[in-house]
Amino acid sequence: MSFKWEGVMPAITTQFTSNDELDLDVFKVNVKAQLDAGVHGIVLGGTLGEASTLTDEERRILTRETVAFVNGKVPVLMNIAEQTTKAAVDLAKTAEEDGAVGLMILPPMRYKASDDEVVAFFKTIANSTTLPIMIYNNPVDYKIEVTLDMFAELIQVCPNIQAVKESTRDTTNVTRIKNRFGDRLAIMCGVDTIALETLLIGANGWVAGLVDAFPAETVAIYELQKAGRIKEALEIYRWFMPLLELDIHSKLVQYIKLASAHTGIGTEYVRAPRLVLQGEERQRIEKIIKDALAVRPTLPEYKNLNVLV
Repeated sequence: MSFKWEGVMPAITTQFTSNDELDLDVFKVNVKAQLDAGVHGIVLGGTLGEASTLTDEERRILTRETVAFVNGKVPVLMNIAEQTTKAAVDLAKTAEEDGAVGLMILPPMRYKASDDEVVAFFKTIANSTTLPIMIYNNPVDYKIEVTLDMFAELIQVCPNIQAVKESTRDTTNVTRIKNRFGDRLAIMCGVDTIALETLLIGANGWVAGLVDAFPAETVAIYELQKAGRIKEALEIYRWFMPLLELDIHSKLVQYIKLASAHTGIGTEYVRAPRLVLQGEERQRIEKIIKDALAVRPTLPEYKNLNVLV
């Protein structure tokens, strides 16, 4: 399957049972809610997917089950966040074997690689697969920035490097990328709290987090702004902001899973060392969620809109 780098792509959560096993039934409830809302792709094994806690076999199970369940409706991507180039290449190969049609790739984990090492890392992975690739650029959380000069070198020799998940939290970087690369490098916003701004200044789509609990609201914002109905998109976005801020905390996994439990499309079970929220913190996050649900907006019809050219 070929696909366009556009629209809303959930960084999907991995669902676990209370016994710390994959809960594929609840996982599929969440994926179905995403599809029903009109998402444009599914990203497996990201930060929200608790990738660092998954075994290789669990990743393969998730990929195969998702590909089968989605059944071609939207593309399925696998995230790669590995310490070694060899492990990253191996994961790219197994992801393709299991039916993924795209990859999202982080720079090397743990080791703070030099620019040359990061470029070599991405080149090796890209040359090992025919799958299209989105590079996840998140220097805030992962301490390595993929600069514009590094992207220039990569896209010159790796045609399958096609997109960036832009998570520098600097919206001016969107314009810098557009000015330098035009349409050669698609931009997917990776930070929920600046998503609408990023889309309005040229991003092609949104790899979203709170979509895991609120898929319809997330897709509505994307579709409305794309159709030029900015005021309606902005009204939803302003309501959404206290929830979107849950995405920029170190406990985003616990926060977003708790929100999905409140909206009935997920559970709050996480894999250790993460722990389910307790005490004052739980009360504080639940208040944010419940306050938002109490005034949850009625959405306009947002599918199949006439899009401004």
